[in-house]
Amino acid sequence: MWIKICGTTSLEDAKVAVDAGADAVGFVFAASPRRVTPEIVREIIHALPSSVEKIGVFVDASADDIVATVEAAGLTGVQLHREYPDSDGSNMRQRLRKSTESLRVVRVASYDGDFAGFARRLQSLAALPVADGDPTVVLVDTRVGDKVGGTGIAFDWDAAQNAFHQHAANLRLIAAGGLQPETVRQAIKTMQPWGVDVCSGVESVPGRKDRRRVTEFIRSARAAAVEFAEATQR
Repeated sequence: MWIKICGTTSLEDAKVAVDAGADAVGFVFAASPRRVTPEIVREIIHALPSSVEKIGVFVDASADDIVATVEAAGLTGVQLHREYPDSDGSNMRQRLRKSTESLRVVRVASYDGDFAGFARRLQSLAALPVADGDPTVVLVDTRVGDKVGGTGIAFDWDAAQNAFHQHAANLRLIAAGGLQPETVRQAIKTMQPWGVDVCSGVESVPGRKDRRRVTEFIRSARAAAVEFAEATQR
């Protein structure tokens, strides 16, 4: 189970996530109370283990801005909340490969209650050319109005699970949107994702992580993953 703690704004919070066993930490480079600068993130990343992924979250940034931020901050991955033309996307990936040996690219499928639209989005992502032999990674989050994430609101897990099985067999799906330490176990049981992502569900206030909640979230997610693996082997 791949686990990302997103909306990281300080080295203290990044270390909380790392100490608790997170696989990745996320940094928001878009309008948000959790927004950070490349300079701040570079200082944080410099103090983190190389084994932890450092993912930048981008909403409306141009391909040029994304490349510049990855290089300036030292990111190892990007989470893209918009589509880019094939030429821009391919060029961006080629340029980013020069900055990092292994770049994680996370696409986003937002669920706003429109099951048909959500299913079509998964279908289109599943049809993308596979990069470097790795399955396409897709984060499923809740969309509320013009907010593309960090709302703390969960979507319909049962409906999403049906779409997963119909259209996403060759995708690596990350469940996000309203997850909390108290609910992540049920979310994993229902959706059976490849990974989970949490932001507001482990905060004391927007932009500040709560050590106890981060630790409980990761512990519960790991336990749920083990339970699921054992159940499938019976």
